[in-house]
Amino acid sequence: MINELWWLVMLLLNFVLIMAAFRLWGKAGLFIWIPISVIIANIQVTKTVQLFSLEATLGNIVYATSFLATDILSECYTKEDAKRAVTIGFFSMIVMTVMMNLALQFAPAQSDFVHESMVTIFAVMPRIAIASLLAYTAAQFHDIFAYARIKEHFPSNSLLWLRNNGSTMISQLIDSVIFTFVAFYGVFGMSVLWEILLTTYVLKVVVAMADTPFIYLAKKWHSRNIIP
Repeated sequence: MINELWWLVMLLLNFVLIMAAFRLWGKAGLFIWIPISVIIANIQVTKTVQLFSLEATLGNIVYATSFLATDILSECYTKEDAKRAVTIGFFSMIVMTVMMNLALQFAPAQSDFVHESMVTIFAVMPRIAIASLLAYTAAQFHDIFAYARIKEHFPSNSLLWLRNNGSTMISQLIDSVIFTFVAFYGVFGMSVLWEILLTTYVLKVVVAMADTPFIYLAKKWHSRNIIP
């Protein structure tokens, strides 16, 4: 149960941090959170763990909060702001991949003790990055589109939960399918791939449902001009 307890701690911490960023810096805080979330997620996803008796990759929580960030931007600001956040995340992933793989080209000094560990993590990053870029772009733009369409038909504040969860759950399925097969096909057997896909999606759905109170809180702060 230790992994499950740490997973819950990580879930709560991510929500606290994204809301802290929003409270401190408003819209800019959400733009800051997007590159933080995608960079951390792309590093954490290289680690597989047992969660609830199933094999899963880390990074699901922090990555899923990027959808909360774009949903808050769509709800409190504009669809264009949400799209801008997605392009910032896209750019940050490219920069991280290029810069870290460039760092690996330097011959390590005799006293170096981290090079091999960096190779283990970042040498696979190009494939992870390509998978992430494809999945992230497709899923995030679908999320923004779906959120706007749902909001158009169900604009009531009482149905904010429907906009938040309805758009994210479909988008997360798109993301999980693309990422799992592009990143890990040939690395793991098909049974493990399907297990990773299932657990990844289920965990992202749990995060999406758990973030609902926080988008209501963000909406409350914005509507009361606590955050402009």
